[in-house]
Amino acid sequence: MHFQCRSLRRVAFAGTLSVVAVPASAQATSASSAPQPPFMAASAVGEARIIPDRAMLNVAVETQGETAAAAASDNARLQGRIVDAVKGAGIAAPQIRTSGYNVYAEYSGGKTPKVTGYRARNTVQIEIRNIESVGKVIDAALGAGATNIGALGLYASSTDTARREAITKAVTKARAEAEAAAVAAGGSLGPLIELTIDPYGVPRPYASVVVTSGVMGAAPAPTPIETGELVIQAVIHAKWQFVSR
Repeated sequence: MHFQCRSLRRVAFAGTLSVVAVPASAQATSASSAPQPPFMAASAVGEARIIPDRAMLNVAVETQGETAAAAASDNARLQGRIVDAVKGAGIAAPQIRTSGYNVYAEYSGGKTPKVTGYRARNTVQIEIRNIESVGKVIDAALGAGATNIGALGLYASSTDTARREAITKAVTKARAEAEAAAVAAGGSLGPLIELTIDPYGVPRPYASVVVTSGVMGAAPAPTPIETGELVIQAVIHAKWQFVSR
């Protein structure tokens, strides 16, 4: 009795596994080329969790003045105080960089708007390498005169171990799916033919929290920061030879 297995074309969905049957005859590219041996293919997503240990924080100060020069001068004085305060909270100079600066006119309403003053905004991005210092840095910046705190991003300095754990889980899931399909088709899995791991094609695993403040001055209590967990994903695609009974 001749038995013909249907090979499986992989289809990946985030967080799911899928196998789709495709006739083995469709694998032949021409009449002269031999069809591929029957195989089982599956794709899987594996996940691992990690605690973030670093943060990126944006700190800005806005000032107003009757002239652009006055607004910019006040802004420079305040931002200098903020940078000094952040350094005093344990942040080294190479971890602080200017990420935005602008000065613009403000206008009154009506059909013929008039300039009523000028506003200056200076934003610095701060890399915090000790996650426990995030609240301390925020409080220091606010106490020195920061008017805006935002775009707080929490991340992990190393995701290699978590990435390998996610890959292991993905391979285990894919093999379990392929084995189930092989048994249902009346056979079993043979040797591994191919295994591929998707590269890092997505943004860095990232958790973000936004903190805003419109009041200058020191915070009445230490700012609490909950780090939570980051989810690291890995996607694999694998093929095993199908062995008929």
